[in-house]
Amino acid sequence: MVELQGIPVSPGVAIGPALVLDSGGYRIPRTIVDADKADDEYARLRGAVEAVAARLEASRLETSAVAGQDTGDIFAAQLQMLHDPRLHAELGRRIRGSHESADYAVNRVLQNYANALSKLDNPLLADRAEDVLDIEKQLLTELGSMARPPLADLSEPVVVLSHNLTPTETANLDRRYVRGFCTEVGGPGGHTAIVAKGLELPAVVGIGRFLEKVGVAARVIIDGDRGRVIIDPDEQTLASYRQRRKQSETLSDRLSKLRNLPTETADGVRILLSANIEFPHETTACLERGADGIGLYRTEFLYLSSSEEPSEEDHYQAYSQVVHEMKGRPVVIRTLDLGADKMGQRPLAEQEHNPFLGLRSIRLSLRNLDLFRPQLRAVLRAAVHGDIRVMFPLITTIAELRQSRMLLNVVAEDLNDAGIPYRADIPVGMMVEVPAAVVMLEHFIKEVDFLSIGTNDLAQYTLAVDRSNEYVADLYQSIDPAVLRLIQQCVHVADSRNIPLSVCGEMSSNPGRALLLVGMGVKHLSVPPLALTRVKKAIRSLTLAQCQEIASRAMSLEAARDVDMYLLDRLSKYVPELILT
Repeated sequence: MVELQGIPVSPGVAIGPALVLDSGGYRIPRTIVDADKADDEYARLRGAVEAVAARLEASRLETSAVAGQDTGDIFAAQLQMLHDPRLHAELGRRIRGSHESADYAVNRVLQNYANALSKLDNPLLADRAEDVLDIEKQLLTELGSMARPPLADLSEPVVVLSHNLTPTETANLDRRYVRGFCTEVGGPGGHTAIVAKGLELPAVVGIGRFLEKVGVAARVIIDGDRGRVIIDPDEQTLASYRQRRKQSETLSDRLSKLRNLPTETADGVRILLSANIEFPHETTACLERGADGIGLYRTEFLYLSSSEEPSEEDHYQAYSQVVHEMKGRPVVIRTLDLGADKMGQRPLAEQEHNPFLGLRSIRLSLRNLDLFRPQLRAVLRAAVHGDIRVMFPLITTIAELRQSRMLLNVVAEDLNDAGIPYRADIPVGMMVEVPAAVVMLEHFIKEVDFLSIGTNDLAQYTLAVDRSNEYVADLYQSIDPAVLRLIQQCVHVADSRNIPLSVCGEMSSNPGRALLLVGMGVKHLSVPPLALTRVKKAIRSLTLAQCQEIASRAMSLEAARDVDMYLLDRLSKYVPELILT
């Protein structure tokens, strides 16, 4: 039995025989065609492009029907890449000018594009190399340089193991037979991860080299909750995971009955439980699981799911859709939270040596007002349709907050002058994500209507740990005592001014940690849609006094591991059904 650890990107347990895809890569030899055949070679390329375009459009329609339009739009973005005039100009120069074969031209040009993207300091943008390699593979397959993949002819259940899977390959996995997948490379922000989650396929990525450890017809367990992959499990482990999968299915059925019940402690203290979303279509899952609203709408995915920068109208349509579908529930829109050497095709900064401490989030927006203004205009316009609130990310100084608010006022005046319907009185909040903001919170709080703690970045900046760095991943803990003390300080300041405060980082999606936060005085949590009913169940199972007792004990501990073990113990005692063993 071999146990491996990777990055969990789509929850659930998958068990089945391994289907190992070739990891050896491929190389297209340089071939020169006769000058008088160059036009024929280019025509062969055009035929391949048309065939791939038809396939991508089919993938878009099928994926949209299953996982929502925004997930399907990943393939719309690939279609834009495929038809990019600059791409075709370069391919044309190689084929007609240098007389290279279509196969070789495609391989070289798209590999160069992918390599350039993969070297970007921003991991979210670097993940777009997946899309380029996806297009390359499809074109080479159509041109006859690559064999048809074995995924096309499945007839029995399998677990897919691969060096990498492109978004198209992931979307086209036959869910009748594919139980889940794992890959050697990849990250949580890539399109492959997004598609997997949308299709609810258990998936683990970023494992590192492991395919050589997999024997013929090996049985594999994919643990999409914990990021574990187990090759050739013994009977005891296999039985344990089968039982856990059954427990999970049963638990989901039971928890679904909580949909219409309020999130309140056992003694009736009301806690707001909202959802975090990336795409408009996720509102369906939020409503199905009884969310009180949208506590965090991550608008950066509007940029990452398209090869072009979103227009004001793109922003407006997305925000309007969300607020309409939430039917009066509050929607908190966070402005662009990306880091910064490139945004789409527009260079915004020179390459940064330390992007996490560089031009990102609100700093990026304030340095590029032509990027920021359309988003703010769209927010104010969409607010006409319902309860929209705006929130600024990574606020570090008073000046940043004041500049952002001033620009919001300027944009409102512009809309008024133009006679465009808008709402100017929307609540304005800020993310608390850096220790500096916590230290100065008594000053910040005078100028905002609400606060939201982003525990992901707060932990990163407090502990000096890059949360995307595998070498120090064990040090990244949102329940580290230092982080907990900063959260406690935020709660005290917010309570003193009677300002609403929420926690929207991943910390709140863990039921045990959610109980800790409630005990610390947090009255509003925002979590991924899949976590809504589990967190609601935990909160409804304990009184406020019991949560406060948990918080008091946890705050006395000296190490994150001790806090984690204590919370697991309390959860096992009070809500044992949430512990999947």
